[in-house]
Amino acid sequence: MPDERRTSRGRLSRRGFLAAVGLLGMAGAGAATRGNGYTMPTVLFAYAATQRRLGGLHATALTALADTHTIHADRAVYDRSGLLTYPPGTIVRAGGGYPSPQRWTRDAAVNAWNAASLLAPAVGRNTLWSVVEQGPDGLVVQQDDQWWDQVVWIPAAWHHYLITGDRDFLSRAFETSVNTLTTRRARDFDAGHGLFRGPSFMNDGISGYPSPPASQSVHSSFVLDHPGTEALMCLSTNCLYHGAHSALAGMAEALGDQQRAASLRADAARLREAVDRHLWREEAGTYAYFIEGDGRVDTSQEGAGLALALLCKVADRRRASRILDTTHWQPHGIVNVWPHFPRFDDRRPGRHNVMVWPMVHGLYGNAAADAGRTDLFARSVDRLAALVTGSGSSKDFYELYDSVSGEVDGGWQEGGSGRAEHFVSQPDQAWSATAYLRLIHDGLFGLAFTEEALRLRPCLPPQWGAVSLHGLRYRGMTLDITLRGGGHRIQACTVDGRRGAPVVPADETGHHAVDVVLEV
Repeated sequence: MPDERRTSRGRLSRRGFLAAVGLLGMAGAGAATRGNGYTMPTVLFAYAATQRRLGGLHATALTALADTHTIHADRAVYDRSGLLTYPPGTIVRAGGGYPSPQRWTRDAAVNAWNAASLLAPAVGRNTLWSVVEQGPDGLVVQQDDQWWDQVVWIPAAWHHYLITGDRDFLSRAFETSVNTLTTRRARDFDAGHGLFRGPSFMNDGISGYPSPPASQSVHSSFVLDHPGTEALMCLSTNCLYHGAHSALAGMAEALGDQQRAASLRADAARLREAVDRHLWREEAGTYAYFIEGDGRVDTSQEGAGLALALLCKVADRRRASRILDTTHWQPHGIVNVWPHFPRFDDRRPGRHNVMVWPMVHGLYGNAAADAGRTDLFARSVDRLAALVTGSGSSKDFYELYDSVSGEVDGGWQEGGSGRAEHFVSQPDQAWSATAYLRLIHDGLFGLAFTEEALRLRPCLPPQWGAVSLHGLRYRGMTLDITLRGGGHRIQACTVDGRRGAPVVPADETGHHAVDVVLEV
């Protein structure tokens, strides 16, 4: 997807949306919004101050996702796979301020992975299929000019299956993933390094890179217009390839293809070893940003790369602990790339350099929660909440923020003029809202899905007090989950009043209450 997404956009209100699909009057507050396929779970903190600061923002993010960002999917534009379903006939868009159609793999996959697959499985499924097409060898993630983005679809699709148990989706997702990964390995794998070539997962803008490869003679903000960027081997992209191999191995295993699963796991292990060999910096306790084809290593800190190293299980426990201890935080959060490249500074920060994008910041917060670091997790949530609530009375989830002031700002980046231009931070960002939802659902409540069950691995900062998640729909059941105490170690758990492990089998039905007591 091109970096310059700066056109105006129309906004359809919730009432207008429901009327447009002929379902006005069917949605009720706090209940299933049948008009667009969402259930609307509620978060309630025992401390009133925490509820005002964090609980209310969950409702804001959920409403934004179900309302502003869930749009009608024109068959001619979005259904090139032939797999979208009508109803619901809707998908999750990327956000406000961008041209239509917004058929972008990275946004679709991230939003399904973050929240849509859990809260509206039919919408999440449609969103994933909206960036898939029929290729000469079958289904494949769309083959566009951001080819390094394609593999993020694979772990997102595996996550969708684990939540829903949809076997028909699994078989088609497996076909799509095999074809996509086969194409990317044939075209982009650097056998000499054992890594995949391609720019950084998040940084499609040239402001996310030093000079070189950024070139003053190229009057474009798009990364691939600058020479040599196609040969970069970046931390985040290779972590996603590791996650894609592992996810595809899980799909193969679920479909009974043990031989393919073993081969994919072996490929993932080799890729993990290559990332460690070429990008791990033992003296600094962190990973480098990228390696060029000639072997030069850029040692900048890549926020998404470090988060994905933990979430995609590239970093082992020792490395994960060191990363969390050594990561640089700006006053308002985790930035795309630290430090400033020489052509930028605090006064004119690079758009993809020292700026807080909530999607990247949120990934890091989830990585901290996954590692049981309640201190860093609390900092992540608190700072994202402060950015959003500080953006105005509407509590809008913007595209990016200044990392020093916390102000809504789009940063600076080279453009068509041949000089750095000041960009706009667009409002109504779907993946900024879903980043917050994922912090609450996956981070705070620790929702971890397997084929057989939902397992809870909560991370509750003690200062937040007790908290409950009411009305969460999971397969054929509805759950109320309550956390007490604080920390990440489970001291006790009851399911419907009976003591046991924090596990809910996937084949349960009806309404169930899970109560978890935590200790530091």
